[in-house]
Amino acid sequence: MTAPAVLSFLVDGAMTGQFAGRDHGAAVSVILVDTDRPGAGPRLHQHPYDETFVMHSGEAEFTVAGERLTARAGQVLVVPPWTPHKFVNTGPDRLVMTNIHANDEFVTEWLE
Repeated sequence: MTAPAVLSFLVDGAMTGQFAGRDHGAAVSVILVDTDRPGAGPRLHQHPYDETFVMHSGEAEFTVAGERLTARAGQVLVVPPWTPHKFVNTGPDRLVMTNIHANDEFVTEWLE
């Protein structure tokens, strides 16, 4: 049995992109975020599963269930299922994080 290839995405010299687990026999899906654009981030949304954010560098302001909080490099944030959330790049440094969706495909309900 041959192991599946590890996929990566290179956009403008930075790792970024999406990995849908179902397409590769994995139980999770992953979004790689790498941006230096202030204010970058998704609109308010929710998922029927946990989403885990692993902060590698930079800073982001998260809104989770109406509460604002700041996450920085070295921190991990877990958003429970069906919890409205969004984030924006707020720090002076490049925002690099891995967003792990506890599902083999992306299921997103956009709220704004």
